[in-house]
Amino acid sequence: MKQGRPLTRAARLLAPRSLQFQLLSRSLYILAALLVLVGALQSIWMKNFLYRNRAETMSIQLNGLPRDLLDRSSLLPERHGKNEEVQPGTERPRGPVLFLPDTSLAYIAPDGTFTDLTKESGMISPQLSVEEYAAVREEMAPRRPVSYKIVQDAAGTEQLVVFRPAERSGSFGGIIQMGTGTAQLQAVVLQQLWIYGALVVLALAGGLALNIPVMRRTLQPLNKMVEAVEQTDAGNLNERFPETQGQLEIDSLAKSFNGMLQRLETSFIAERDAKEQMRRFIADASHELRTPLTSIHGFLEVLLRGAADNPKQLYAALTSMHGESTRIKKLVEDLLTLAKLDRAPQLQLSDTRLDRLLLEMEPHLRMLAGTRTVHIDLTAGVRGTFDPDKMKQVILNLFHNAVQHTDPETGVITVILSADRDGISLKVKDNGPGIPEKHAAHVFERFYRSDSSRTRKHGGAGLGLSITKSIVEAHGGTISVRSREGAGSTFVLTFPENDENKGGKVLK
Repeated sequence: MKQGRPLTRAARLLAPRSLQFQLLSRSLYILAALLVLVGALQSIWMKNFLYRNRAETMSIQLNGLPRDLLDRSSLLPERHGKNEEVQPGTERPRGPVLFLPDTSLAYIAPDGTFTDLTKESGMISPQLSVEEYAAVREEMAPRRPVSYKIVQDAAGTEQLVVFRPAERSGSFGGIIQMGTGTAQLQAVVLQQLWIYGALVVLALAGGLALNIPVMRRTLQPLNKMVEAVEQTDAGNLNERFPETQGQLEIDSLAKSFNGMLQRLETSFIAERDAKEQMRRFIADASHELRTPLTSIHGFLEVLLRGAADNPKQLYAALTSMHGESTRIKKLVEDLLTLAKLDRAPQLQLSDTRLDRLLLEMEPHLRMLAGTRTVHIDLTAGVRGTFDPDKMKQVILNLFHNAVQHTDPETGVITVILSADRDGISLKVKDNGPGIPEKHAAHVFERFYRSDSSRTRKHGGAGLGLSITKSIVEAHGGTISVRSREGAGSTFVLTFPENDENKGGKVLK
C-alpha cells in the first residue's frame, strides 16, 4: 500500500485527531462554557439588582405621597350611609392628583376592594389575589427590606409593583400599590447581555489567536520526538533526547524513550554480535572439522592404493588417523560442552574445599607439565559452593594452556590459591612468550588463537578458554588475563564472597 505524504504542521494542527487540535478545542470549549456560565449568573444578578434598585426608588416615591392622599383624592368614590345626607358645604375639597408617567397606582381597601387610581391615565394597575394581598399586608413590617413582585396587568404588560400601608382619616386605610413596566429594565439587561456576548466572542477569538502559537511552542518537543521516531530504524538508534526541557510529562516521555532506544540499540548490537559470532563459529568449526577429515580421507586413499600391504606404511597411516580422530572427538566434545553451557549450565553444587581439590590434582598436573617446573601455593581451608568436576575442568584447561605456551625445559608454571575479605582468588601463571595486547581482549572468544600455527601444532582448537569462561561465570565468578609480550601470562579467577561462597580461611 502506498503511504500518503506526511502532514504539515498546519494540517496536523487542524486535523480532528491531532493532539494540538484536541487540546486547543477542548480548552476553548471549557473557556466558552465558563464564560457562558458567568454571563448567565451575571445577567441574573444584574436583573435582580436593577429590579431591587427600581423597587427601592419606587418605595421612596411611594412614601413621599401625602398621608391624606386618600382623604382628598377625587379618584376614590365617596362612600356614605344609606340614610346619610350630604349637607351643603361639607363636601371635601377634591382636586387632581399628579402621578409619575408610566406608573400605575391602585388602592386596596381593608375589605379587599381593588381601586385602580391610574386607569383613566392609561396605565392599568395589575390586581393580585386576596391571599396575595393578605400576605403583602403581613410582610409590611417596619425596617423590613423592600419587597416587590413581578406581575402582569390585564393588558399582559409585565410590571414591578411595590406596596405601602395607606392611612385614611387617621386610621389604617388598606394598601397603596405602585407599579411600573419592566420593559426598560429588561432592555438594559438585554443590552448588557449583547455587550457581554460580543466580549466573549472577542475573548475566544483572542484566546484562539494566542493559544495557537503557545500550543505549538509547548508541543514542539513532542513534535521533535515524532520526527525522530519517524527517522529511527535498526541502523539509526543513537538518537537521544534531552530529559530536562521544563515539562514534566515530556521529560518523563523523553526519559522512557531514551531508555527504549538504549535497550533496542543494545539488543541490535547483541544480535549483530551473535550473528557474527555464529558465522565465525560455523566457519571455524567447519574448518577445524574439515582439516582432520581431509587428513583421514587422504590416508584412506593411500591405504586403498596398496599401502595397506606395507606394515610400516599401514602403521604410520593408522597412527595419524587415530590422532586426527582424537582431535575430532575432542572438538565435538568441546562444542557439546559449550552448547550445554549456553543453554542453562547444570551445575552439581556442593560445599567444596579448593585447596584439597588442587592437592588431589597435583600428580596429574605435574605429569602434564613434564620437565617444566611447577609451583603450587595454596591457602589452607579455602572453601565455597562449587561443582567439583567443573572446577577440575577449569584448572586443567588453564594448566594445559600454560603447558602449551611454555618451553618444555625452561618453563615455569605457578598455581596460587588465596582468600581474603573480597572472596576467593585462583591464579595460573606461566613464563611463556605472553600475549600481545591486541590479542589479550579476544583470548576468551571461541576459536580465537593468537598463534594459530603453534596452537594447531599442539592440537588446540581455541575452545578451552571459552569453556573455562562459561564455567567460571556460571559459578558467579569472573576470569581475566594479565599479560605482557615476552613476560608470560597470568590468568586470574575471582569468586566474590556471598552467602553461598564464604571465601577461604587460613588454617594454622
